[in-house]
Amino acid sequence: MSRRLPTIHSVTEHDAGPYKLERLDLEFSNGERRRYERLLGRGHGAVVVVPMIDEDTVLLVREYAAGVHRYELGLVKGRIDAGETALQAADRELKEEAGYGARSLLQLRALTLAPTYMSHQTQLVLARDLYPERLPGDEPEELDVVPWKLDRLDELILREDFSEGRSIAALFIAREWLRSQ
Repeated sequence: MSRRLPTIHSVTEHDAGPYKLERLDLEFSNGERRRYERLLGRGHGAVVVVPMIDEDTVLLVREYAAGVHRYELGLVKGRIDAGETALQAADRELKEEAGYGARSLLQLRALTLAPTYMSHQTQLVLARDLYPERLPGDEPEELDVVPWKLDRLDELILREDFSEGRSIAALFIAREWLRSQ
């Protein structure tokens, strides 16, 4: 079913730290009017990287997660810097966080966090043919690198210290893409 997008009658903006908060005055095709709010990112987007050290082993990193105040396992991820492509950002983040570069990088798709109220998108990148190379990163401590077999994702998603939604979705998407090749 295809619907006509709501008409935006007005937009007001407010500063919200790293985001811009917009209030939208909308009118839907049935004449109903509502006010919606959305957060717009101020950067160039982000990447989440699925680094495959071999055909069935992904590299995870363990780092401090301030939002939940614990160490969390997850995928390599980070912001895309000005002037970088998603693939360049993925390779840089992989070198900074896991100590590897990739000879093969493939952008699989975009993931959203909460599309009903955030514009932020994260590009999912599959990294293969890895080689050791480290760049200095912005993390306050070196991250632990943890190899994990893709056929054990069922165990990983039940771990208390693996809860980030982008990492969970990215691993399942990458696993299915790899199986289809």
